[in-house]
Parts: sequence; C-alpha cells; structure tokens
Amino acid sequence: MARDTSDTTPLTTRDELVAWFAAGEKPRSQFAIGTEHEKIPFYRADNRPVPYEGTRGIRALLEGVARRTGWEAIEDAGHLIGLAGAEGGAISLEPGGQFELSGAPLPDVHGTMAELGAHLDAVAAVAEPMGIGFLDLGMSPKWTRAETPVMPKSRYRIMAAYMPKVGTLGLDMMLRTATVQVNLDFSSEADMATKMRVALALQPVATALFANSPFADGRPNGFLSRRSEIWRHTDGDRTGMLPRAFEAGFGYDAYVEWLLDMPMYFVKRGETYHDVSGASFRDLMAGRLATLPGEYATVSDWANHASTAFPEVRLKRFIEMRGADVGGPAMIAAQAAFWTGLLYDADALADAWELVREWTSAERDSLRATVPRLGLAATVGGRSVGAVAAEALAIARRGLSARGRRDGTGRDECVYLRPLEEIVAAGRSLAEERLALFEGEWQRSVEPAFRTCTF
Repeated sequence: MARDTSDTTPLTTRDELVAWFAAGEKPRSQFAIGTEHEKIPFYRADNRPVPYEGTRGIRALLEGVARRTGWEAIEDAGHLIGLAGAEGGAISLEPGGQFELSGAPLPDVHGTMAELGAHLDAVAAVAEPMGIGFLDLGMSPKWTRAETPVMPKSRYRIMAAYMPKVGTLGLDMMLRTATVQVNLDFSSEADMATKMRVALALQPVATALFANSPFADGRPNGFLSRRSEIWRHTDGDRTGMLPRAFEAGFGYDAYVEWLLDMPMYFVKRGETYHDVSGASFRDLMAGRLATLPGEYATVSDWANHASTAFPEVRLKRFIEMRGADVGGPAMIAAQAAFWTGLLYDADALADAWELVREWTSAERDSLRATVPRLGLAATVGGRSVGAVAAEALAIARRGLSARGRRDGTGRDECVYLRPLEEIVAAGRSLAEERLALFEGEWQRSVEPAFRTCTF
C-alpha cells in the first residue's frame, strides 16, 4: 500500500462502516483486475541488501524512477517512501526495502502483463547502473533479520514495536518476505460473500502452486513456502482463514464486526502517526481512546484500519488474494489469471464453490497448516492438493475462455495459466525446483540464487 487514505469525514454509526464496504460494489461491466507484487533488492556485486540512504540506496532508486516516469513523490516525515502514477498505479516500500508495484485497475490480464513489463523496464533502467538487482523469491534467502535494512516509514515503526507482543515471526514477515496479490471486484453483498468463501478455501491451494520461499539464513528452511508459514505466527487477531466468512448470513456487517474486534495499530492526524496499538476502534468511534482522548473516527481511520487486517483473503472495496509467494513475471500474470478465471465468470464461480463447499472448517485450517511444508502433496477432503489444483485450473481456464478477452495476436487470457499447469503436471513447485538446484548445480550454496532467481 503506497499511501494512507486521507478523508476526514466523521464516522458516527455502524451503518456508515458497513456502507464503506458496500460502496465498493460495481456492475460486472466495470470489473477490473489490480495486481501487486513485491521484489527484494540486492547489490549484484556482493549480494548485500540495499539500504535506504546513499547514492545507490532505495531513496536514490525511487528518485531515479520518478525522473524517468514522472510519477509523483509520496513522502513520510520528509522521507521519500513511494511514487504515485497518474493512472492509479503506485510504487511503495515494504519494511525491509521490498520494492512494490501496486498496479492500476485494468480490464484484463493482458493489461496486467503490459503494465508489469513497463514497470520492470523503468525500474531496470535506473537500477542496473546502480548495480541493483531484484530477487523473484518469496523470502530473502541469505540475510538475517538483523542484517536487513529498515525503511523510514512511520506506520512500520509502530507495527515493528507491536509485532513481538502478538506473535513470534511478525518481524520476519515485515522484513524478509515478498508476495504477489491480485485484487478483484464484487457486484453485491452476496457476490462478495461467495467470492470470499471460494477464495479463502482455495488460498492454500494457491500457496502450494506459487510456493517459492524455501531458503533462509543461507540454507533450506524446511518449507516450500516459508513466507506462508511465517504468517501463521504473526498476529492471530488479524490473520488466518477468517472462519466467520463461512457462517450463514456472512456479509459486510460480519466483516465489520471482525474489524471492530481487531486491535488497531495507529491513528493518523495530519502527517503524524499516533501509536494506539492494541486499542479498540469502538473506543475511537466513541471518542474515548486513552492516548487520544476526544478524537473521533473518520473515514480515513476506518480505511487505514481495514488495511491493517491480514487474513488470507482481505475485504476492502475489493477482494484481495494474499496467499502466494512472489515469482517472476510469468508467475505474477499467472496469479492474476488464476483468480480472474475462477471468480469473474458466473459458471466458473459456481463450479469453484462446488469444489470446496463440503470442506469443513477443520479441514480448511489443517490445509492452511500443512501446505507451507508439503505444498502440492498436502491433502484435503481425501484428495491431494495437486489434484484439487488441477481441477481448479481447469475451472479457471473455462472461466477465462468464457471471458474471451484477447490480445493483439488473438490469444485469450488462458495463455497465462500455462506455468501453473506445468507445475501441476510435474507435481513440483518453483520451491522444489530451486531446492534441487541447491543440492546439485548450486553445490549447497544460496549465492547462485542471486544470479538465477531474479527479475
């Protein structure tokens, strides 16, 4: 997320909180695809992390991209921490310097791929003369938490202080992981609820398909998606499989109730972030926050609070898929195609719901717990995740075919599913391929990853 919301309209009733989500509804004709990805920068000469300051640091990299693209600077307490594009895209910094593109809403996956290519070209034109490369792994393979630079972003200081109070690996999540997300629209409360249920149930399947974080601290870490496992030990109040989404009558109000119960991180007034970590949004609504007495909730506060919820699928004014490790450009496009095919065609969505409808809450939780280590070999409902993934991909392919969105050469969006179909056919994720390289060609060193696993 590049920029916190700025809207000082007061919020006084629960109905206004519900209405904020309902305002995200769009007619199907206006459905778009938003893709976000993070990538970990490093110096090519010696595989060191890139600090914020310095002539070849992250700030200088942002300044160079701004000059090249004309994108507007985003600052926090005098620090350049992102860029905003005129068409809705943005570049932001994650806590450990992960360089993130938050893409503009686009009509199809072809547009996503074109946007991604233009972004990578612009960044490379600046980064290469600086000797900076970017890893396409879901976790930094070598540096410890202490060796990872910390970006000067106010909200991250508050989060970093709070994380150790509520989990054991929150700082690793912040500093050492990288993900790819796709944001999709909904047309009504019922449409939102169905999409949330399907996406939540299948999110661990996506984790298995995109598993790509098998190294940490210079060696294999025992997982195929260590990034996903780290999220299981970050903050139980705001992460996980959101079981209430599967309860009868789930809708905006139930999600609002969950957010009201979820502790806050901060309240922003002007340019100042006030640390209210652990406090209740209900108290802010009533003007009785202990650290900010007399301050009342605004639309900005609610939007910012919603952005600090981290379930496997997050509801904002769109639905955000959060289960995948980042990969290279083909995998980024594949993630957008996978979820677009499943959720944007009515028949595909119905078929996807049938695929997962009988899974129990215990089965979903067990799947979420076992996939980070086992990947496609994990099981759910008596089937392997590999078999479920093959069926989900077939549904997604039908959904994309029904959309009929073609590029200038006549290809439809199904072409972007091929990397995932190859993974299922081989029964082996990127993580497993790279572990095999580690044991063989790399001679049990992660150093070659800085040449092989890059954008």
